[in-house]
Amino acid sequence: MIDLYTFTTPNGYKASIMLEELGVAYTAHAVDITKNEQFAPDFLKISPNNKIPAIVDHDGPGGQPIAVFESAAILMYLAQKMKSPLLPTDPRGFITVTEWLFFQMASVGPMFGQMNHFVRFAPEKVPYGVKRYTDESKRILGVMEKQIGEHGYLAGPEYSIADIATYPWVVSSKVILDLAEFPAVSAWLQKVGDRPAVQRGMKVPALAAK
Repeated sequence: MIDLYTFTTPNGYKASIMLEELGVAYTAHAVDITKNEQFAPDFLKISPNNKIPAIVDHDGPGGQPIAVFESAAILMYLAQKMKSPLLPTDPRGFITVTEWLFFQMASVGPMFGQMNHFVRFAPEKVPYGVKRYTDESKRILGVMEKQIGEHGYLAGPEYSIADIATYPWVVSSKVILDLAEFPAVSAWLQKVGDRPAVQRGMKVPALAAK
């Protein structure tokens, strides 16, 4: 059994989508970051950076429980444990998926997150911040447009954990950005969003919070 600690954020959706794709048994627990529940001492033992998502796999390596924090680490851990094709084992496939997974972690998440903050939540408007992070987010979408247009998915012709990691961030950006100028990305969003496991996984954090 796996315990998932999550909330309704792009990073939170990644882990529940992955668990739904794998079809493994898990229990979802909401960690309400609007109430600072991520700073509770018990949660700190699971996630040293006080961030969601995190998991506890009670049947970890050697049959012993293991806590895993950081969304990319969770995706990689689960894919490797379940021997899932969502993370290929051949060296070329593995490094390509890993590259695009890290692209999400290093570029998509930070830049889209800052754009969202400056456009929607900053207590005062900072035009420089709005322009810088909106422009960079559009540049990143341009990188994705070329890659997806040529290959179908982020890491090639097959759906992978790179797509799982990136989808929640891009779909959430639609409240700010018009994605019509990125037709390949828009088609990819539709294709990924039509997956039953993705649809289920996107609902999990909100259901856990009820």
